[in-house]
Amino acid sequence: MVRDGRGISIRLVLLLGLVVIAIAYPGLRVWVGQGHELPPASWGAVIVLVFMAAGVFFAALPIRRFLRGQAKKPLNPLRAMRTLVLAQAAALTGAMVAGGYLAQVVVLFPNLDIDSVRAVAVRLGALSAAAVLMAIAGLVAQAMCRVDGGGEGDDADDGDDSNHPIH
Repeated sequence: MVRDGRGISIRLVLLLGLVVIAIAYPGLRVWVGQGHELPPASWGAVIVLVFMAAGVFFAALPIRRFLRGQAKKPLNPLRAMRTLVLAQAAALTGAMVAGGYLAQVVVLFPNLDIDSVRAVAVRLGALSAAAVLMAIAGLVAQAMCRVDGGGEGDDADDGDDSNHPIH
C-alpha cells in the first residue's frame, strides 16, 4: 500500500474513495429500492469531521517547526511517528467517509426535485466536503512530517545487491 517510504499518495486516496462509492452505491440502491431509508446524516457530524481535520493539521505543526529548525523544544520521535500515522489514517478515513456519503448523494440524485430529499442531499454533500477536508488535512500533515533528503538520490538500492540476502 505504501511504497518506498513516500507515504499515502493522492492517487491512493482518490482510488479508495472511488472504490467505496462503487461498493456502497449498489448496496444503497437495493436498500432504498426495498423501501428503507438511507442512514441518518446530521450536521453535528459535519462539525466533528471539521474538528478532526483541524486537529490532524495542528498536530503536525510542531513537527514542521522542528524540521525547519524553528522549534524551541526537542521533538519526541515517538510523537512524530504517532502524528504521521494519525495523518495517514485521517487521509484514508476521510476518503472512505467521503465515498460513503457521496454514494448516498448519488442514490438521492433522481429525486432531488423533492424538497425533503434535497435537504438530505445538501446535508450529505456537506458531510462529503467535510470528509474531503479531513483527507486533505491528513495528506498535508503527512507532508509536514516528511524529512527532506529521503529522495531518489539517497535510496539504499543503488543497483548493488551485495547487501541484500537474496540475490
